[in-house]
Amino acid sequence: MRVLMIAPPGAGKGTQGARIAAHFGVPHLATGDLLRRHVARGTSLGRTVQDYLDRGSLVPDRVMQDLVRRALADATAAGGGYVLDGYPRTPAQAWAAYQIATSLGATAEVALHLRVDDDEVVRRLLSRAGIEHRSDDTEPVIRRRLALYHEVTEPILDWYDRRGILLSVDGMPSPDQVTADVIAALGTRRGQCVSRPGPVPELLAAA
Repeated sequence: MRVLMIAPPGAGKGTQGARIAAHFGVPHLATGDLLRRHVARGTSLGRTVQDYLDRGSLVPDRVMQDLVRRALADATAAGGGYVLDGYPRTPAQAWAAYQIATSLGATAEVALHLRVDDDEVVRRLLSRAGIEHRSDDTEPVIRRRLALYHEVTEPILDWYDRRGILLSVDGMPSPDQVTADVIAALGTRRGQCVSRPGPVPELLAAA
């Protein structure tokens, strides 16, 4: 099973990604965790990432592409399945991920979209911020992150739909219920998903 996770912040993408990976016995490739591991091990990629973090800069797409390529190559060598969590987030990244996976013979079978409305996302993230004593997750900050998701990430869902791999699941119930719904839906689609060759996403072509 090869799955891409697409969801707004606070939708439970990390939790569900880990559970899906464990259920199907495939690696959970969470890009944030992968970056931290490279930094902790002091790899060449990790040193490059640390330079950007030290400057307070975003990790550029070319570095993320290198990270994803290495992770997918390792997953392919280990059997081919994966759950990719945290990438792609833009049309350019979606196209890059498709090209990387195609070159490895490991294109995604499912783009899993967790649907959670904005008010519920705000409620969840404010609750988490209170538990973790985080002062940076305020409602205005969360709303801005959601606006960015709707503007930049959400449009790629149509591209996955036209490729025939989009699976949209209600992410509003309890985490256990969402897991059960996702596993059931993936089980039904396993072996039935045929990823059609994808043209360049329109948003990228127009950029």
